[in-house]
Order: sequence, then C-alpha cells, then structure tokens
Amino acid sequence: MAASASRRIPRDFNLHWGKGQIVEEASVEGQYHQPSIQLLEFEDGSLSIRFCYYNQEGRFQRSPLIMGEEDISRLRDAVSENHRLRAILRELVN
Repeated sequence: MAASASRRIPRDFNLHWGKGQIVEEASVEGQYHQPSIQLLEFEDGSLSIRFCYYNQEGRFQRSPLIMGEEDISRLRDAVSENHRLRAILRELVN
C-alpha cells in the first residue's frame, strides 16, 4: 500500500491538548513500517511537527519513530515536496 494512497491531506487530528488538521505529510514505505513527518496546524493557528509512523496496514502507531539509514534519503525526498514542513525542519538543523 502506498503511504499516501489512504491518507488524504488535510485531515483532522485530536490530541488531549488540542485539535486541528494535518496540513502536510512526508511519508515513505519502509520494510516494516511507514515513517512519517507531519505538519500539524492547531485550531488556534499554531504549528507543530509530529514524527510518527504507520504500520504496514496504514494504521497510526503510538510508539517512537525508529528508522534505518535506508529510509532517510527517501524521507528527505518526501519532505522536499512539502514546502511549509521543509521550512520548519530547516530551522531544526540550521
């Protein structure tokens, strides 16, 4: 299953401290899971980044994201297609 095939953008999220929409997502299909970086826009307009993953069936997992070197360059390519997400991540590494 392609990572983007079943996950439309934007889509809603709801956390105990706020809700909003996932407005950008960079995701790749890995051997064991689908590593993802998401740009979350809360109802008040604030932005956050979530590092997460989905299992091979496309279900969100509530565990730490662990990814191997083989997925890094492919996820970098996916991030480059999401301009707002890329700009915020650039601040993380600059």
